[in-house]
Amino acid sequence: MATGSFEGDTARDGQLIDAGRQGAPVAPYRALWAVLLLGWVVSYADRTLTGPVIAWMIQNKAGFIGDAANPAALGGLVGSMFFLGYMLTQYPGGRLGDRFGHREMIIVSLLWAAVMTAVSGIVAGLVVFVAARVLTGLGEGVFYSNDRTLIMNHTPVAKRTLGLGVVIAGLSIGLTVGIILTPILINWGTSLGMGGEAWRLPFFAFAAFTLVVVALAFTFFRAKLGGAMRLVPPFLRLVAFSAPTFVVIVALFLLAETLRWPEWQTAIVAGVIALVYIAIIVRSVQRTGRGGVLLNRNIWLVYIAYIAILWNLWFFSFWSVQIVREAADSSLVAAALTAAFNAGAGILGFPAGGWLADWAVRTGRSRKALALICTAVYSVLVLIFGWSISGGETPSLGLLGLLLFSSGLFFNALQPIVQGMTGDMVPASERGSAFGMLNLVSEIGAVASPVVSGVLRDATGSWAPGVYVAAGIMILSFFLYLMVREAPAQHEDPVPG
Repeated sequence: MATGSFEGDTARDGQLIDAGRQGAPVAPYRALWAVLLLGWVVSYADRTLTGPVIAWMIQNKAGFIGDAANPAALGGLVGSMFFLGYMLTQYPGGRLGDRFGHREMIIVSLLWAAVMTAVSGIVAGLVVFVAARVLTGLGEGVFYSNDRTLIMNHTPVAKRTLGLGVVIAGLSIGLTVGIILTPILINWGTSLGMGGEAWRLPFFAFAAFTLVVVALAFTFFRAKLGGAMRLVPPFLRLVAFSAPTFVVIVALFLLAETLRWPEWQTAIVAGVIALVYIAIIVRSVQRTGRGGVLLNRNIWLVYIAYIAILWNLWFFSFWSVQIVREAADSSLVAAALTAAFNAGAGILGFPAGGWLADWAVRTGRSRKALALICTAVYSVLVLIFGWSISGGETPSLGLLGLLLFSSGLFFNALQPIVQGMTGDMVPASERGSAFGMLNLVSEIGAVASPVVSGVLRDATGSWAPGVYVAAGIMILSFFLYLMVREAPAQHEDPVPG
């Protein structure tokens, strides 16, 4: 896999003027927030729809999942293959943004996602579908680090964490849209006579919406954030990196299908691939002499602790509809509406977390303390949720919705708090790389969570063990955050050379 070629490149648009250092934004930052929020909406809707689609296939014994011997495990493996691709472009995406421009990588990512989401709805067969989703993940993986860097570089320091929280609220909106609209669009497709092929309609609808956002973002960036953009060079570099990575992931899935490996065994091999890749990236960073900034003990604690966030995010995002449907014995649409309370909580939780973190900075308080509180409360609420679905009685949709919403508030508030801490641990010139490393390492949780949870469900007949595992991993992250030494929020950034 090509990894070392990204090192030694110089930053471009993110270093023109650092808002935190100069005290003023270089662009209308609230408009920038709005554009990036829409990017999160479509990006997460495009990836979230896979879970409800698979839940529909399981319920209706349709498509390439419905007739499988272990449908939950196989469905989870499909999700894990997506996130393996998504994970492996996190750090390269940040480095490409530092070199070619963060705006450019945002456009490339969104356009790539639109095309591959449409392709996912066209293809036939399990292997080809997995290949399309892996490609989708490879393109979407470069969005996060460039989005976070644009916000921190072009927002006044006093409002940085709020900006991180407001923008990433689009994640929750996208999750909510994906969870709720996917079953509705499938039902519409059924009424149009699509029958067992009705699952394809959501892919086409969300791809079209993504193209609209691409056009809006492209127009805004050209007019308000630096003028003309050169998209071909970063696109070709991303293709050059993604091609061998794509081959490795799809070859793993093909080998597993040919040899009839159990899903858990395939997941283990995928995990080994991810760890080898992380080791290669770490060695490459160390060789450039940037390890003291990107790989010191303090920031490693954050990288590892964030695995719990991605594990929980994609356990509930991928499986919440199926969990609620089975636990409450409800229809798919009713389950989706209930599960959406968890995703929708981020619409409040993300901005609230960002605002609280900025308030803590202004008043001389600790953002780390807020992170610890959010982690502890969330863990307790998830344990209660696990208990509620593990008993003999059928829980009400109201109870499940309340627990999902309340836990989601604290969970989503936690994320911009930790992201703000991470951005302040490195100079402006390394933020793209730092956020790329954060998501590269933490995406281990997203890769493992769907398939591990699916295997546990098929093995035990209950989703409760998966819920308890998610809570346990979150509790471990509490102690990792406890050891983090928080950096000053208004540190001196180096003047770009």
